[in-house]
Order: sequence, then structure tokens, then C-alpha cells
Amino acid sequence: MSLLDGMTRLVVAHAHPDDETLSTGVLLAELSRRGVEVHVVTATRGELGGLVRGVPAPQPGTDAYAAHREQELADALVDLGVHHHAFLGAPPALGPGRSPRLYRDSGMRWVTSTLAGPADDDDDRSFTAAAVQDEVADLAAYVERVRADALLTYDADGSYGHPDHVRLHDVAVATARATGVPLVLLAGGAVDPDDAAWEWHDWAEHRPAVAAALSHHATQLTVQGAHVVHVGGQREPIRTTIGLRAG
Repeated sequence: MSLLDGMTRLVVAHAHPDDETLSTGVLLAELSRRGVEVHVVTATRGELGGLVRGVPAPQPGTDAYAAHREQELADALVDLGVHHHAFLGAPPALGPGRSPRLYRDSGMRWVTSTLAGPADDDDDRSFTAAAVQDEVADLAAYVERVRADALLTYDADGSYGHPDHVRLHDVAVATARATGVPLVLLAGGAVDPDDAAWEWHDWAEHRPAVAAALSHHATQLTVQGAHVVHVGGQREPIRTTIGLRAG
């Protein structure tokens, strides 16, 4: 029996615009095809992302750049068939009695060619600088509001170590405990594909929809056939295989 069997309403929590498509694009497209009500929650606007050379967009780090990435995300979700989205800290993903808050991208640095770590500079407005209990209150409010069957996010390594991904994993774990909603984890790059603890799905038939969605994130990547080239120059196949396990 799959973790997805009988699912009618899923909240998928991601750290930045483009993560939803890069990490879970085929999953979102498949669930939308099945008629599952998919809700994507994004923690930040990706304010500290890069900018692909030659792409006409505002300067990274500015409010205009954040707004540009918000639109990239909105356009990508249309191609994936997702009709519900919220930013953490803004209604309806806002804890009761709390004032709206914008969680900023915490930034990162590459520790190795495949593993990220915390940025050298701290910002007290960033997602990782905020109190975990505040972030849990915001995510829990949304999970309960939409009456989710499950909450999905990254594994404990945050897929590749980005501090915002790792923090969001911790927030999702605490949210699942607080609400009683089952947690589903997404396999990151360090997971052994032969590990029987994970169930694996291949939805290569959704690659065209994912490629179309990825093309909207032009500030961050370039689609080249069945591959993407990231703003930092890394090249990888468009992900069509997804590993999931209960959290």
C-alpha cells in the first residue's frame, strides 16, 4: 500500500520558489491528475537567490526581485495543476492572533559540490533566525484550516543541506506532532535508492509539464531538453523519480 493511497488533501511545504518544481514537480502533477487537492506552502520568497545571466529581472535581494520570484512561482504552479498556495507567515498560513510576518531567505554557501551550509552573514529577518514555535504556529494553522490528510516536506538533511530546508523539516516534524496530521518525507540526494524504508515512484510521463513549470523559474535555471542548468552552473536531469516515507 502506498502512502498516497486514499489521499484527498495534501499540504506540501517548501523553502523557496522553484523548490516545489525541482523537488516535487512530478508528484504535484500526478496528484493533481488524480484529483487530489494539493496545497503548496512556501516559507520564503527566495530573496537571496541568484540571477541567470541575461534574464531581465530585478536585482537579487530587492523587494522587486522577491515579487518577481513570487510571480515565477505562481506561473509554475499553473503548469503543475496546483490551485492552492500560501506563503508562511501570511494569511491563511498565519497562527491565531499573530501579526503577518515575512520570513526571508537565509542564504547558503556550498560546503562541497553537492552539500550546502549556512551563509557567512546572518540576518535577523531570515527564516532560520525566527523562533521555531512561531513558524510551527503558522504552518499548523494552515494544515488545520485546509483539513489536510498529510503534510509533506524534506528529509532531515533538507535534500542537500540548505539551512532553510533543514529548518523547514524541523518545523514540519513539530507541526505534525502538534496537529496529529501524518508527516511524509521526501528523499534527498543522500538517500540510498535501495533503502527499503522508502517507496519509489517514477512519473516520467509528467516530464513535459515539469519542464514547462521549470521554465517559469528563469531567474534560477535554464531548461535544456530533459535537463536543467542552475544559476551556479550545475547541470542535472529533470527529476521524475520520487522517494517517500512516513515521517
